[in-house]
Amino acid sequence: MRIVIGLGNPGREYADTRHNIGFMVLAELARRNSAKAERSRFRAELTEYFMNGEKIILVAPQTYMNLSGVAVNQVVNWYRVPIEQMLVIYDEIDLPLGQLRMRETGSAGGHNGLKSIIQELGTNKITRLRVGIGRGPGTAVAHVLSRFNPMEQQAVPDLITRAADAVELWIKEGSIAAMNAVNQRSAEPAAKQGEQPA
Repeated sequence: MRIVIGLGNPGREYADTRHNIGFMVLAELARRNSAKAERSRFRAELTEYFMNGEKIILVAPQTYMNLSGVAVNQVVNWYRVPIEQMLVIYDEIDLPLGQLRMRETGSAGGHNGLKSIIQELGTNKITRLRVGIGRGPGTAVAHVLSRFNPMEQQAVPDLITRAADAVELWIKEGSIAAMNAVNQRSAEPAAKQGEQPA
């Protein structure tokens, strides 16, 4: 069994914002695998399908970003899946738009969603796929909660496709193969109370 977590904020006002790129990648994975049985449990939307002989559970936390770990912790405890078989997908402001990076461990790097997951699970040894959204002229919070401009929108479908490809490579061949492929290509030129969206 594998758990794939895409981070974002619930609600129509946050749909298609940069911070919700994790949700967008989950939607692409569900689409290409004809997985439509979405259900709400553990303060998250869960979608299940099979790939490579394994059950894949797509998890979109429905808490706001800063409490993503609450939902993730409940899912991991319920399914009793080892942390090594979990992947988190999220937006990365420190990567140019279109770049991807995959790592098996490390700090949250200022991302509140990953920070919450690390705190709830008690480890930073969490495989993560960082999806580059670039920096904007304003504050970081304003940028991640904004939508892609018309020029950027042209690059988003390819970015989501490549991110979904990276997830499927991780499922089929493991972290090392996925990291080698993703990081090598990226190196080429190219709420409820207490919850917060950013």
